[in-house]
Amino acid sequence: MKKILLTLTITCTTLLSFSQKIDKIINATEVERIEKILSADDMQGRKVFTPGIDKAADFIAAEFAAGKLGFLNNSGSYFQEIKMVKAKTVELSGTLDAETLSGSNVAAISTMTDLHISSLKDYELVVVKSDDDFNKTVFPLFEQEKNLLVLVDTSHASRFARMKRFTNNAKFPSPVSQIFILTANLNPSNIHLHVKNELTEQKMKNVVAVIPGKSKKDEYVVFAGHYDHLGIGKPDAKGDSIFNGANDDAAGTTAVIMLAKYFSQVKNNERTLIFVAFTAEEIGGYGSQFFSKQLNPDKVMAMFNIEMIGTESKWGTNSAYITGFDKSDMGKILQANLSGSKFHFEPDPYPKQNLFYRSDNATLAEMGVPAHTISTAKMEEAPNNEPNYHKQSDEIGTLDMNNMAEIIKAIALSSKTIISGKDTPVRVAKQ
Repeated sequence: MKKILLTLTITCTTLLSFSQKIDKIINATEVERIEKILSADDMQGRKVFTPGIDKAADFIAAEFAAGKLGFLNNSGSYFQEIKMVKAKTVELSGTLDAETLSGSNVAAISTMTDLHISSLKDYELVVVKSDDDFNKTVFPLFEQEKNLLVLVDTSHASRFARMKRFTNNAKFPSPVSQIFILTANLNPSNIHLHVKNELTEQKMKNVVAVIPGKSKKDEYVVFAGHYDHLGIGKPDAKGDSIFNGANDDAAGTTAVIMLAKYFSQVKNNERTLIFVAFTAEEIGGYGSQFFSKQLNPDKVMAMFNIEMIGTESKWGTNSAYITGFDKSDMGKILQANLSGSKFHFEPDPYPKQNLFYRSDNATLAEMGVPAHTISTAKMEEAPNNEPNYHKQSDEIGTLDMNNMAEIIKAIALSSKTIISGKDTPVRVAKQ
């Protein structure tokens, strides 16, 4: 009996000590300090290719340095530089059978200065019919590294117009092109198209830090969130023109910074931990795409992508959901590690929104990595959705600092058997 009591006393003392340590590192005061800086007006909404996002990157790097984290691949810098090309179409003309092609019905994704298409055989043909789901059909095409000619039925005119604005963003240099044509002629015989672009090189950067593993250095666990947002736009009714992005995704970036500091102090990781603040999520996920291609996906054991955790989930406080819950057993591992705690993870309650492939976890997931997003964002139809999503009102005053701290602690605690190497989530089926 004395031995049992002694064991229980030691266990309780250890758990209390562990709880006190994590509370000292991850708490609402520290959450607010970081969140307030990242979502401040002087960050100018952290839009890519602006001084505001560079200022945010410098802050994140300084936080990594304060935590004494290492550099990825001993690069000597926390910045992972990415070169992009912005193509401005200055000439576009042609015909699809007898139909005239122009800038109004053609969207060209190309980083070539001069593009000529004179045969339908030169490109793989994709048809988007009137009854097709536009988003699910079209947006996955952007990631395909092949020449595509996409004919979009005119019933999708409004969605085509929104997509066309997206195609004007900077992109990776590539020898392939993707041409989207809005037309009622979905079975043409001939095409002649000429596109002339003016190219401008643009640079951006992820911010990446590492804690080397002990016994499993060549096995990686990634903690990530995106630090870019929408920048400055048209003033709202209150005259506010800055999209501060406090929840989207300064909240996730805050979590990454705090997790990095926590794990650097507890020093209990057998696997190598990588912490990354992604750029360019809002314009196409280019930061995470570039990052993912720098790693051997077979060596990435798991990815925790953290997106919009500043508000309560649909279950209230002390809860969050995991996207793609059924695609690996990672969610069940996290739930088991939180057994007995006040916090609970739930499967994604918004499957129709296809969230698993709409955030920075998507590229690694497509490579087979158990890469999942943790979020509390209510992605339902109004009025039950996030009222400040992609609005100037997404400011720090709308967030719950205490609940954010509990979510970050839950991520740290639930990951313990994965970072120790005890648990390895099953792979996601490759796309």
